[in-house]
Amino acid sequence: MFALRSSARRQVAPGSGPGRRIALAGLLWLLAAGATAQPQPLAPQPSVADVARAFGEQVRPVLAPPIDEQTRYGELAAQALRAAGITPLGPQFVIMVDRNPQVQAALLYWMAQPPVFLGATPVSTGRVGQFDHFETPTGVFSHSLSNPDFRAEGTRNANGILGYGAKGMRVYDFGWQTADKGWGDRAPATMRLQMHATDPYLLEPRLGTAQSKGCIRIPATFNRLIDRFGLLDADYELAAALVAPPWVLLRDRAPAAGAGRYLIIVDTARAARPAWATPAGPEKGKP
Repeated sequence: MFALRSSARRQVAPGSGPGRRIALAGLLWLLAAGATAQPQPLAPQPSVADVARAFGEQVRPVLAPPIDEQTRYGELAAQALRAAGITPLGPQFVIMVDRNPQVQAALLYWMAQPPVFLGATPVSTGRVGQFDHFETPTGVFSHSLSNPDFRAEGTRNANGILGYGAKGMRVYDFGWQTADKGWGDRAPATMRLQMHATDPYLLEPRLGTAQSKGCIRIPATFNRLIDRFGLLDADYELAAALVAPPWVLLRDRAPAAGAGRYLIIVDTARAARPAWATPAGPEKGKP
């Protein structure tokens, strides 16, 4: 068994409270402004089985944690939600990230009783030991309209890097969070927590190791899956139904039933890399 690092600072974004009120206030403001929803034809919503099948077929690279690890991470996700004071109204999708340098993985769950594991893939979180790089904070973070998402422009930075990945990749924004600096006195500071794709040629092959400035870098294929099925878009789809679709939503999306809103970040404090945390075989293909 493993336990969460007790020294990790937990940043909680509960299902009720100031952040939730801000999101609802934004939705009410749109209603007051006179926005009207455009009727859309009804279509069967993809099921949990459809999402699991698509993950296996589309997401690369993939990880294959054994059954006992799938169960442990599902239990950790449930514990984290309880610790944050969150009682979901029903089963929903959540994304669990283990920031531990020996793991660096994202696991997708359907949070039912018990949680159902749907797939895992390598990620990169904050690299400690370099200036302006934060240790990715732990806790439960809500994906809401109070911190609107955007899409990558596909432009390179001063170092020639596609920081948010190819043009059109969605950037999931979880707002300003307190995190420990990875340099100097390691004191708490403020960083913008985002989850996004990365440079497909230079940085995506490094997923599975700590590389980022504190954000969570994910494979482009996983980014597309979350985006197309709206796995964290509960608030966005509510706005689409009551007001008008936020511009960031795909026009050809197929939102799955049970859209969630929670990103859960843990640190399992492992001293050695488990065999399953390394993709089986080369995964160097360009997305």
